[in-house]
Amino acid sequence: MTESASPRISTPRITVLGVRPGDPPFRLVEIDGEVVSAATSMTDVLHAASAAGIRVHDLDDPAEVRWVGGGKFTWRLH
Repeated sequence: MTESASPRISTPRITVLGVRPGDPPFRLVEIDGEVVSAATSMTDVLHAASAAGIRVHDLDDPAEVRWVGGGKFTWRLH
């Protein structure tokens, strides 16, 4: 198998960590491995990406965003 035919494993630049307690609960957003903000909604994640010059086309694409401890609709502790 040639290199061009092999599957690529990419690491997304954006990682949204699990929900943390707070008022309101929040999730930390990492870009390129560095914590850049606390988010309380998907909109906050998009704002953090935009501030870093990253355009997110699909929040469900694991090549763009890695969600840890729940997906894009998880914003409260259970």
